[in-house]
Amino acid sequence: MDFDNKPIPPVVLIPAYEPDAKLLRLVEDLHGARLGHVVVVDDGSGPAYAHLFAAVAAAGATVLTHEVNRGKGAALKTGFAYTLAAHPGAAVVCADSDGQHSVVDIGRVADHLRTSGAELVLGGRRFTGDVPVRSRFGNAATRHAFALATGRRVHDTQTGLRGHAAATLPWLLDIRGDRFEYELRVLLAAAHSGMRMEEIKIETIYLEHNASSHFRPIRDSLAVWGQLLAFTGSSLIGFAVDLALLAVIYPLTGSLLAAVIGARLVSATLNFSLNRRFVFTRGREVPLARAAFRYAVLAGSVLTANVLLMESLNLILGSLVAAKVLTELTLFTASFLLQRTAVFLPTRDASTDERPTGTPSCLRDLDTQGIVDHGLRVETPQTVAQATPLAAP
Repeated sequence: MDFDNKPIPPVVLIPAYEPDAKLLRLVEDLHGARLGHVVVVDDGSGPAYAHLFAAVAAAGATVLTHEVNRGKGAALKTGFAYTLAAHPGAAVVCADSDGQHSVVDIGRVADHLRTSGAELVLGGRRFTGDVPVRSRFGNAATRHAFALATGRRVHDTQTGLRGHAAATLPWLLDIRGDRFEYELRVLLAAAHSGMRMEEIKIETIYLEHNASSHFRPIRDSLAVWGQLLAFTGSSLIGFAVDLALLAVIYPLTGSLLAAVIGARLVSATLNFSLNRRFVFTRGREVPLARAAFRYAVLAGSVLTANVLLMESLNLILGSLVAAKVLTELTLFTASFLLQRTAVFLPTRDASTDERPTGTPSCLRDLDTQGIVDHGLRVETPQTVAQATPLAAP
């Protein structure tokens, strides 16, 4: 038998903050199913939960303990860093600690990740039956926002059951965010970088109406809606400047054409600068001349489309006001998507791939037992050790 070609077992990573007995049952079931190494990150739950995490370690898991609560994103990064150090080459399947993910579905995500060649596999719930309103609303809001922001459809953007290929772990450590917004940022960055991302159906499980969840749908949904809101703000600023300059230039020159052109040039330049710097931040990676040329082409196209579309809709609807509203909404959406996907999108090549390939900064001085955290405690069924403190990512 050729043992050298055996696949590396995955790491099942479970971030936990003030969990209950469902975490212990999950770890026991995972250990019995022999899916891979089980790593639990105690995100500062405190002394009151020490006995539970000791039982989790005795059940076969490696427990990494944050001395203070740092957020789900930070806990996931700690687990990714540990995997890179202790289990090099292993993929990671993330699962929640509250019993929402069955061992069967965790295994299905791990198998799909191994056999499909995907870099990111999502276990997507379908939200049928008795689903808490908070969860249904939060997922619907972020699902539609994600589709608008990326052009890609993901049914369950809030799922905590995710499989990450081993090669993507350094990239995951470089994604900003320490709390629930981190998972949304991972999805957005994966979509923007062209990462191969697949979703499989899993069972929808809500225990006690999801009372143990720390997800905040309104605040966390803003992580996705934020770019669109910023784009709306920059557009309104440009409109206000355009209107103000029109009111100033026209009386001074007596020429409506000169006033329109002058005001539009200034407001468009301002809008371009705001979008490049604050809305589509990766646009700063695009050379200024190239981005300006793309923006000018888009602006000219939008102006032409505005006239043609409004005339057509006016003929169809018989209402200039309705035609104007529909035209502006349509072109606003189109302009947002085109600026995000074309005007301010850096060209991907081997040297500018969004996914870093080198050793992430948080791991450069990592020894064989080191974990990324301040005074992180590592507990296994065999040992309890103090890890070497390193700078947090």
